Amino acid sequence: MATASSAPQPSQQPLETPQAAVQEQSTPISLGRESGGILVLLIFIAVLILTTNDFLTLTNLDNLIRQVAVFAILSVGQLFVILTGGIDLSVGSILGLSGGVTALLLASGVPIPITILVGLLAGLATGLVNGVLVTRLKLPPFIATLGMLGVARGLVLLWTGAKTIAPLPDAFNNIANGFILGLPSLFWILILVTIVAAFVLGRTVFGRYVYAVGSNAESARLSGVPVNLVLLAVYSISGLLAGFAGILTTSRLGAGIPTAGTGYELQAIAGAVIGGASLSGAKGRTIGAVLGALIMGLLANGGNLLAIDPFYLQIAIGLLIILAVYFDHLQGLSFNLMRRAA
Repeated sequence: MATASSAPQPSQQPLETPQAAVQEQSTPISLGRESGGILVLLIFIAVLILTTNDFLTLTNLDNLIRQVAVFAILSVGQLFVILTGGIDLSVGSILGLSGGVTALLLASGVPIPITILVGLLAGLATGLVNGVLVTRLKLPPFIATLGMLGVARGLVLLWTGAKTIAPLPDAFNNIANGFILGLPSLFWILILVTIVAAFVLGRTVFGRYVYAVGSNAESARLSGVPVNLVLLAVYSISGLLAGFAGILTTSRLGAGIPTAGTGYELQAIAGAVIGGASLSGAKGRTIGAVLGALIMGLLANGGNLLAIDPFYLQIAIGLLIILAVYFDHLQGLSFNLMRRAA
C-alpha cells in the first residue's frame, strides 16, 4: 500500500488561490496601473486645448462623448475576457451583427423593445458560442474569436444584402441621440455600464473568480473555481456588451450599416490595454478600460480637428499598444522581484 509521501506531486510551485489573485490585484502596483493612462489623457487634453479652438465647443464635446461611449462599452466587455488571459477579436463583427439584426426588425415594423431584446440576445448568443469553442473544443481564444469575426460579419452582410437599412423610427434614434439632464444620453448609459461592470469585478464572487482564472487557471480549478463556467460567462458578457454597442451605434447613425464596427476590435483591445489591463490576465480594472477608450476617442477627435492624416493615427494607436504592453512587462518584472525579495 502506497504511503502519503510516495504520492506524486503535481508541481514544485505553490498553487495560487483565488484569494491570492485578488490580493495581487489590490497591491499598490495594481492600484497605480491606470496612472499612466490618466497622464496620457491629461497631456492629450492640454495639447488639444492649446492647438485648436474647437475642442471645448459643445458640439465637439457632444460628438466626443457619443463616440467614446461605444468604444468604452466594447473595451469593458473586452476587459472581462482579457482578465482571464484570453482575447476576443469578434467584438467589431458582433457589433455589426446585432446592429444589423436590430435594424432589419425595426424596418419590418417589430416593436422597439422586442428589437432591442433580440439584438442583445444575438450578441449574447454569439459570445456564448465563442465561450463554447474555447472551453469545449479547446480552441485558442485567438483562433476561435478570429473565426467568429468572419462568421458574424458574413451573416450580417448576407441578411442585409450588404445594404444600409434605413430609415429607422425616430423613437429608436433618440435612444443614442437624446439628452438627459442636459447631457448626452450615451454619457449616462456609459456611466451605468461602468458602475455595473466595476461592481461585478470588484465586489462579487464571480469577479474574484475572473481574476483567479487569469492568474492561474489550474490553481483556480483545484481551489474549486468553475473555470469553464467563468470562461463561458466572460465571453458571453463580451458578446452582450458588443451587441449593446451595436444597438447604440445603429441608433446613433439612424441606420443599420452592415459594415459598422469593422476594425473596432483593435479599438476595444487598445482601450483595455492602454487603460492598464495585462494581456497575461488578472490585472486591470473597469475604470482603466474606460480611460483607455477615452484616450482612443481623443486621438480620433484630435486628428479630425487638426486635419491629421488618419494613417498617422493608426501608427500612434499601434505605438501606444506596444508601449502599454512593454510597461506592463516591466511592472510584472518589478513585482516578481519584490515578491522574491520579501
